[in-house]
Amino acid sequence: MRETEKPLVTVVLTAFNHGKYVSETLNSIFTQTYPHVQVIVIDNASTDNTLSIIEKVDQHVSPFCLIKNPSNLGLCKAFNQGLALAEGKYIIDLAGDDMMLPDRIKLQVEAFENLDETYGVVFTNARYMESGGRLAAYHYSVNNEDKADKIIPSGDVYKSVLENYFICTPTMMMRTKMLTEMGGYDESLFFEDFDFWVRSSVHYKYFYLDKVLTWKRNVPDSLSKQIYKKGNRLLETCYIVCNKAYDLNRDQEEFDLLAARIRTFIRKCFYAQEFELAVRFRRLLNYIENPGFVTEMIVVMCRLHLPINGLYRFYLNNLQKRVPERKDLAF
Repeated sequence: MRETEKPLVTVVLTAFNHGKYVSETLNSIFTQTYPHVQVIVIDNASTDNTLSIIEKVDQHVSPFCLIKNPSNLGLCKAFNQGLALAEGKYIIDLAGDDMMLPDRIKLQVEAFENLDETYGVVFTNARYMESGGRLAAYHYSVNNEDKADKIIPSGDVYKSVLENYFICTPTMMMRTKMLTEMGGYDESLFFEDFDFWVRSSVHYKYFYLDKVLTWKRNVPDSLSKQIYKKGNRLLETCYIVCNKAYDLNRDQEEFDLLAARIRTFIRKCFYAQEFELAVRFRRLLNYIENPGFVTEMIVVMCRLHLPINGLYRFYLNNLQKRVPERKDLAF
């Protein structure tokens, strides 16, 4: 492919109180080896020094479009602001504390250009960074050649999406046309990825590129660590997406996978003391299959409004640290 034929890629960087990290994130965008990049930066009403750091970037050297939101619009609506301005054939949704390795865009574009238009997403492996910058575990554990040591779903991943969270969200490069057809992210939701995976993978294929091209930062207040807090909106979003999946499912196996996922969310509702939501999940499960004895007992305990949350969070914060984190407990 000649240089003039290479497609434009849009990077939408959404930042909220990322003052400690946003400079590194911006630098990882501007030092990409792929030259055809449109950069849209959205400050979502940060209350720290995030905006001032962004504004100090020399736009003559590293041009970008800056949107300054006077109030926090949430993740989904903020990204859609960038999507509305996106000119690229492909688009990346990046948070203000994550980092892309220099060849990321180049390699993902090469992969995308060798796929047909039935593919809507190219995703990769990632490595996690602690808040101080120390590199930690890989999203998918790797062998001596830095390749995933197990088979990662690729192609039609809808069933895999129903089964569990297996994609590291910031590693995705998406086909902009697909997102536009979908109407972007659902702005009524608190977070975007579960809904996006369900709505897109039922129509488009995903391709796994077996490389580590992104460093994702592990911070104490990340969404995955909030799911067991009382009053969080994450489980409500999951309930809405499960209802969407119910309408999109195509065969019995998909309904079986959705039922198993709903059972997991019922348990999480119990631990988070989202008792009424657990009952609503149980009602949805009943449309698919008989909830069974164990699930019914959990729902009964929910109806009793047992004050379990404090005890369970103590377990997560103290006792669970002694054993490796289990995938089925991760958000």
